Amino acid sequence: MNEGRHSHATVEFRHIMSRFATGVVVVTAEQGGVDHAMTANSFTSVSLDPQLVLFCVEVDSRFHEAVLHAGSWGVSVLAEGQQGRASWFATRGRPLAGQFSATASHRSELTGALLLSDAVATLECRTSSIHRAGDHDVVVGQVLAVSLLLPDADPLIYFGSRYRALGPDTAPYS
Repeated sequence: MNEGRHSHATVEFRHIMSRFATGVVVVTAEQGGVDHAMTANSFTSVSLDPQLVLFCVEVDSRFHEAVLHAGSWGVSVLAEGQQGRASWFATRGRPLAGQFSATASHRSELTGALLLSDAVATLECRTSSIHRAGDHDVVVGQVLAVSLLLPDADPLIYFGSRYRALGPDTAPYS
């Protein structure tokens, strides 16, 4: 994005929000026999009962139309060291055909979405509501299935507009 087109307040807001650490996921959906994917750091749990999660998707993105029409989607939580994968699925305009060729994946049983086989964990979700929020939609989904694939893996972190790894363990707060 060209920051020269944005006001000082917008640039400052983006900088401040970059100081909030998040995990990184790849959200996938299948529409009309074509697999779609996007990298997101705007993913979080919403409710335990019922089990709900959400992610935010830019309204003018190719993934927006796909996930809304699909009605169900998969989430793969990325592990430390998967920065390349995160960057690839964040690349605008990448070809849809073959976009998973360098990524081990499998088709989910319930939603039909592709899930990354070497993710920390995966979730299968059905869209339960969509809320417009400025230039994004907040997509809330009911969790249909979960799988913890790599229970000892550290997650990929996004902080300061860069992918990062967790630091060494520190003593708990007293």
